[in-house]
Amino acid sequence: MPVRVLVVEDEMLVRVVAAEALRDAGFEVLEAGDGERALHLCKSAAVDVLFTDIRLPGGISGWDVAERCREKNPRMPVIYASAIAAMPPRPVPDSTWFQKPFTGDQVVSVVRTAIDRSPAPSLR
Repeated sequence: MPVRVLVVEDEMLVRVVAAEALRDAGFEVLEAGDGERALHLCKSAAVDVLFTDIRLPGGISGWDVAERCREKNPRMPVIYASAIAAMPPRPVPDSTWFQKPFTGDQVVSVVRTAIDRSPAPSLR
């Protein structure tokens, strides 16, 4: 069964680049353009890896998405993708900071690295 990655990104073209690269690499991908949709997907589907932007439209940030998705799956690897240069003040434990802009190949690489480092035995 393929690893399921939730890609949360409000910029559609950026989301498409990440999602398509992950699909091409054999991952199952769910997509969300805002935090509310991302939380719905975390509740309704088993998400193995979260790849999220920090700044999202509406009142739910990428930090909020990560914290709440981790309530369901505490070992889920989280990758924060942002153009912000500094580390975020609210990272969940064992999360990864990923600098924008990025290529599809870089997205695949950072997701694979997060899976390899994951304490969740089902991902390795």
